[in-house]
Amino acid sequence: MTQLPLRAQLASALGRSAATLSRMTGRGDGSVIGGRVGLMLEPDLLRQLARDRRLALISATNGKTTTTRLITSALLEMGEVATNAFGANMPAGHVSALSQHKDAPYGVLEVDEKYLPEVLDTTGAGVVCLMNLSRDQMDRAAEIWLLAQKWRRALSGKPTHVIANCDDPLVTWGASTAAKVTWVSGGQRWKEDSWCCPECGGPLDRKDRHWACRECTFHRPEPQWILDDDAVIDPRGQRWVLDIQLPGAANRSNAAMALAVAEAFGLPVERALPRLREVTSVAGRYTTVERDGRHARLLLAKNPAGWLEAFDVADPALPIILSVNAQGPDGRDTSWLWDVDYRILRGRPVFVTGERRLDLALRLDVADVPFALAETFSEALAAQPPGRVDVIANYTAFQQIRSEFGRAV
Repeated sequence: MTQLPLRAQLASALGRSAATLSRMTGRGDGSVIGGRVGLMLEPDLLRQLARDRRLALISATNGKTTTTRLITSALLEMGEVATNAFGANMPAGHVSALSQHKDAPYGVLEVDEKYLPEVLDTTGAGVVCLMNLSRDQMDRAAEIWLLAQKWRRALSGKPTHVIANCDDPLVTWGASTAAKVTWVSGGQRWKEDSWCCPECGGPLDRKDRHWACRECTFHRPEPQWILDDDAVIDPRGQRWVLDIQLPGAANRSNAAMALAVAEAFGLPVERALPRLREVTSVAGRYTTVERDGRHARLLLAKNPAGWLEAFDVADPALPIILSVNAQGPDGRDTSWLWDVDYRILRGRPVFVTGERRLDLALRLDVADVPFALAETFSEALAAQPPGRVDVIANYTAFQQIRSEFGRAV
């Protein structure tokens, strides 16, 4: 790799020092502060760190962190990989990730949907993976149609190879201006944000995974990769049983996207898939923590689409703890709770906690789901009998629970 200019070397080194200090003092994992320090000293640091690397940018509303981890695991078969493993998905986090692995020839970066155009323009990444778009943090991210439009403009005229989920009409529209697109049929369980054509506004006719606009020519492209239940069919028609350890349909979709990205880097399925099977948890997701004989499995759900997938993973035979906050990273507006169908929880013990537990309690009451309120997560966990329990929490509530157990990974 080309050696960085002296100023960029100094900025990168000081950023790494700040990150190390942050970790040593227990203030955080250093993945943001290190990048901020580096960018203060050299505003063009991200561009310089990205130069001469093969980069993939991963963006979606749900599943970014998991898919980034899966792709990283696969590409480690080829060499060292720089990645923002803990989800710091804005430019400061990208700078920190690339600085920490300054000699890595490959980079896999999770990117916030809103920041994708800026990061793509800055890094010139050769591969972009786009998986899904649904409402999330509306007070910060604005309408998802606007995000899809920004993706279209960002990809237009660039030589980037896009790997995109053709089952999501908004993702398809956002990706369709790219010079080269590999379409993956990864499924789309949450459809409430894409009943209208993003091209003309007309209604979309849907049957199974297929969709087409009733009023214009916009329709689902033919996929090269197909998720078929517990297997993936590659562009050559070969069927590969996934057999991954991460649970649920959403993670099988994430794995399908990861295999397509790996092949774009020249890594065949037979070498990538065993690496995907090694991943058991991602930044605390799906981890089981234990206290006083109670084994709590941690599931993250940040928006209606995410809660739908969490319900798919949760064991209906177990009690469940729900925790919701509304801090800055979550979005202050909790009205999205009314878009989640909680009736699936009827008939099982439900415990509600978190800073916005009363908002969630009202939603459950309207859905006729009996529940018990708890002031804290510790109180909710202590109310369970010894044995297993599922926990679903949104972003900051999830991080608080992780911190309580020493940030289990």
